[in-house]
Amino acid sequence: MAVKTAEDPMFVGIDVSKDRLDVHVRPLGDAFGVMHDAEGITTLVERLRELQPDLIVLEATGGLQTRVAATLAAASLPTAVVNPRQVRDFARAMGRLAKTDALDAEAIARFAEAVKPEPRPLSDEEGQALQALVARRRQLVDMRVAEKNRRQQVRGAQLLKGLDDHLDWLAQAIAELDKDIDDHIKGSPLWRAKEDLLVSVPGVGSTTARALIADLPELGTLSRRRIAALVGVAPFNRDSGRMRGKRSIAGGRASVRNSLFMATITAVRCNPAIKATYQRLVEAGKPKMTAIVACMRKLLVILNAIMRDRVVWA
Repeated sequence: MAVKTAEDPMFVGIDVSKDRLDVHVRPLGDAFGVMHDAEGITTLVERLRELQPDLIVLEATGGLQTRVAATLAAASLPTAVVNPRQVRDFARAMGRLAKTDALDAEAIARFAEAVKPEPRPLSDEEGQALQALVARRRQLVDMRVAEKNRRQQVRGAQLLKGLDDHLDWLAQAIAELDKDIDDHIKGSPLWRAKEDLLVSVPGVGSTTARALIADLPELGTLSRRRIAALVGVAPFNRDSGRMRGKRSIAGGRASVRNSLFMATITAVRCNPAIKATYQRLVEAGKPKMTAIVACMRKLLVILNAIMRDRVVWA
């Protein structure tokens, strides 16, 4: 493999499958593969250390990428895990419709070279455990909402009893997860301090705070614009010629955005700064949802500043 020079930035794309890791290096065009096992990952790290890439990108593939990404990050290699849809859209825009593991690795490398996604700090083992608990709680809450909606349409005592039994089980399972999450937070002085800072902001409860701790470890480390773009609450222009399209938000971390939305709905009522922003925008004729999104962005910026400065809400 060729070695990187100072004036020649390198970008690596890795396609992760259950049994194999396919690697492509831009702009060299080098490609190789290793087995997706302990020996193969060790070989991968050694070769990439020799290369010294500026950025390594993997797709989020249902958890298959976690072990590889964590090992690369532990080796101090700049690693970003991205949404597969972003890479697919990028490849489609380039007219690349064929799909093999090797071609996918090349598409990821080209995406890395063109887009340069921000390397995300990967959590340690405890952090990943907290993320898993928070994600599972979110899944069960979604199930409970779906079952409650179904209950309104179901007829028949036996079906209703089955739904009620399932709702009772979901409530108990969510309560148990809340206890597990609480134990994780209380067991870490760092997480306790973060939660205390976040819940000091009116409108932010422990559920939102814990979702932010688990799913947004960058909070407090990025600028206001970058954190807004990362979460997906920064508006994108839709202009062409003299036409000025409606601004909208897209991408980002949906789970964080959903938690932030619920906190904002509460903050509009009880947080003076958010309430004033919402009223000002509505009085100016903005649609209510547009005002809510602007308040989400403002609340996120406040939380980012609080985590950065380590000071409670004043």
